[in-house]
Amino acid sequence: MDRVQSRLQRLSMAVEGARLRLTPRLALSERIEADNGAPDDWRFLRRPALLGFIAILSICVGASLTGSPFKTELAGTWFFGDPSQSNPDQTFMLLPGVVTVYGGMILFIRVWFGLVQALRHRPGAPIRALAGMLALWIVPLLFVAPLFSKDVYSYAAQGEMMSHHINPYNYGPATIGSGQYVTGVGNLWLNTPAPYGPFFLMLAGWAASLSGHNALVTVELLRLMSVAGVALIAFCIPKLARAYGRDPGAAFTLALLNPLTLLALIGGAHNDAIMVGLLLAGITAAKYRHPVVGIVLCTLAAAIKVPAAIGIVYVAWDWAGPGVPWRSRVRPLIRGSLISLGVMAALAVVSGLGWGWIANLGTPDAVRSWMAPATAVGLIISGALHVLHIGVGLGGVLTVTRLLGLLTATAIAAYCLRHKEALGQLTALGVTALAFVLLGPVVQPWYLTWGIILMAPVISGRLRSLALGLSIVAPFIGLTGGASLLKQLLATNPFSMVVAVFVLWAVVMLPLGRWTTSWRLDRARLGSALPSSQGSVSAVFES
Repeated sequence: MDRVQSRLQRLSMAVEGARLRLTPRLALSERIEADNGAPDDWRFLRRPALLGFIAILSICVGASLTGSPFKTELAGTWFFGDPSQSNPDQTFMLLPGVVTVYGGMILFIRVWFGLVQALRHRPGAPIRALAGMLALWIVPLLFVAPLFSKDVYSYAAQGEMMSHHINPYNYGPATIGSGQYVTGVGNLWLNTPAPYGPFFLMLAGWAASLSGHNALVTVELLRLMSVAGVALIAFCIPKLARAYGRDPGAAFTLALLNPLTLLALIGGAHNDAIMVGLLLAGITAAKYRHPVVGIVLCTLAAAIKVPAAIGIVYVAWDWAGPGVPWRSRVRPLIRGSLISLGVMAALAVVSGLGWGWIANLGTPDAVRSWMAPATAVGLIISGALHVLHIGVGLGGVLTVTRLLGLLTATAIAAYCLRHKEALGQLTALGVTALAFVLLGPVVQPWYLTWGIILMAPVISGRLRSLALGLSIVAPFIGLTGGASLLKQLLATNPFSMVVAVFVLWAVVMLPLGRWTTSWRLDRARLGSALPSSQGSVSAVFES
């Protein structure tokens, strides 16, 4: 009888251990690996820094393989990794590239998420160490072809137009004829005028001239401008976090080491990096009691992309100070608007472009993406009406659903401005930015960085969970040539597909432990839980 009871006790221990391992709230410690060191010992950051570097290097190597769907696969669109001539049948390296890129992205997200969790529970991480980590992770992205997007090729072509005194607000890149500058431009944008502000087109024109009219060098210079924008964000985030009494390290990790920031803004070389950098600089200047400088910087950001104009409104709104009735804010708003208008007028004259960009602000709406809820709803309604043989055009339906989306976003923006004191300036700004992105006509993964970065210094609660979720999911939906990739994968050897899925699953499940400084299994707590379980089981059997 004693032998049977002993075996049953051992069995109960094994069952209880398995249950705890499968129950995150019990099996995961309330402490983290980072807590094991001295208060001023941050050497553990070296492990996630190295593993994150390996992950990004894997992404860059996989994206550089011939046949990769993650970059523009046309001759002459990068210094290496592209075929000498266009060959759509050259797909033998497709699957290794997909596995290497997705495996690197999964690993990178695991490292970043673990680091976010670690620094959330151990504040005070030195910004210098985190900035070094950021620089290390950026290095591989400087040498790879533009990832997940072709937009930077349009920037370069518009810059070349500027260098030859051709107004990009009147003509598309096709105006400069065939050649290296137009090879990578998407067909949809070849004859489409630029929707960007005059300040960005001036920067693109300077890049084209400085490169000696070499398209690839122009692209790399534009990427370096994105790096400069990220550097400006890195300068401002800790200052804002300290100003609001929050931990700079946690804010820096969420905003700068974020997969979206690195892969979309720098990997894709998007001008959103410059826009957000200038916008954040304006908000920071205003927070440190320099409202005029803040309005000028926010205006420069709006002269990159117009959504940054929300910063002008908030800086002017706060100019009168906290707790002031809204009637007393009218004069600062008018004053701020006049300063902004003066800066814009100066840019219109200096650039020689005038105000033509205002008429082109709806250009991105030509994209019909299922990622935008307002557009997706319009596509679904139009499809349903078509099935029912109701003669309503898709364009008309999209106009209505997109207008309703923008009106909803405007209502959210008005609410945030009205309740700014309760929400906090950065939260109100970030929610407004996300509202216009998620309810706008087009949603691109890099657009999400606007709201996430603005809120990073103060974010908490459900908004923090939303930011983490968007940052994890969005990089996977920014795939260039997704339809082509799907067709090619369907024609791939099934055995190779199984191997690829197994490798990716292994990367998902691979125990990383201290390498991510993430939550770890608390052996002591597990051990202390078992005796009580044993006792209860023994009591049952003894009774």
